[in-house]
Amino acid sequence: MSITTLLGIQYPIFQGAMAQIALAPLAAAVSNAGGLGILASGGFTAERLREEIHKCKQLTNKPFGVNIMLMAENRDELAQVIIDEKIKVVTTGAGSPKNYIPMWKAAGIIVIPVVPSVAIARKMQELGADAIVAEGTEAGGHVGETTTMSLIPQVVDSVTIPVIAAGGIADGRGVAAAFALGAQGVQVGTRFLATTECPTHENFKLAVVHAKDTDTLVTGRTQGAPVRSIKNKMTLEYIKLEQEHASRDQLEELALGSLRKAVLEGDTENGSVMAGQIAGLVKEITSVEQVVHSMFAEAKLACDCIAASSLAVAIPVEA
Repeated sequence: MSITTLLGIQYPIFQGAMAQIALAPLAAAVSNAGGLGILASGGFTAERLREEIHKCKQLTNKPFGVNIMLMAENRDELAQVIIDEKIKVVTTGAGSPKNYIPMWKAAGIIVIPVVPSVAIARKMQELGADAIVAEGTEAGGHVGETTTMSLIPQVVDSVTIPVIAAGGIADGRGVAAAFALGAQGVQVGTRFLATTECPTHENFKLAVVHAKDTDTLVTGRTQGAPVRSIKNKMTLEYIKLEQEHASRDQLEELALGSLRKAVLEGDTENGSVMAGQIAGLVKEITSVEQVVHSMFAEAKLACDCIAASSLAVAIPVEA
């Protein structure tokens, strides 16, 4: 079964669950455009998640999902809210969904973990996941080590459930490449940051639009929690402290509240502007609908161009 049929969506595109950003206005806009909008529950109380779900239901009658970061102390409560509110799809990260998959599946919920490696993808399939989001290190926010180009085909070859490609995808060429690697769909985060429906400060959006291909870096590797963001005063200071072997407390003090500073206050120098390496490809702020529709029009064109290229001529055809 294709991922679009499984989820009841028109286009095989997920919107990344970006903390403090993937709220009802953005998730509903993606779902209304034919993709799968996903609410990020990071930092939410159970009641706050319930409120955001209700807002999303008011804005769309299309399927949408909820993401749970399984390192959250209140993950049990959040997991139950998803059941209570009859959410169709749940994506997970930062921990194993082992304890929750049986209850979610019993409630008819489609479970799609986000994974950074082949080993974890296999484990998620064994636990009963319906599909996998395999995310390469090019992505914004919390990242693994393997690139999307290397990760996707290896995960596709290691599991029998659908694979969604994530990390470094912002236009139709990326979508076409993901399908060529064996994925059934894509998850996109950074491109949706620069949309009119994205509920971030305008400075945050402009930081993404103005970013160049080399303007992101990864902090937190020494702490075992790597995060990709756009370079600024805060991230450069963080890297400096890491190189000086600063304590965890010193690093946490510097990063405390940094995402909120960037997202809500528009402080793109002292805040954390989480974005992927593909930010250099984002040139303007448009509507979510424009992003989704143009992305798949471009993907079709890219596939048509490949079919008509010298590559097609060079591939031998068996008689």
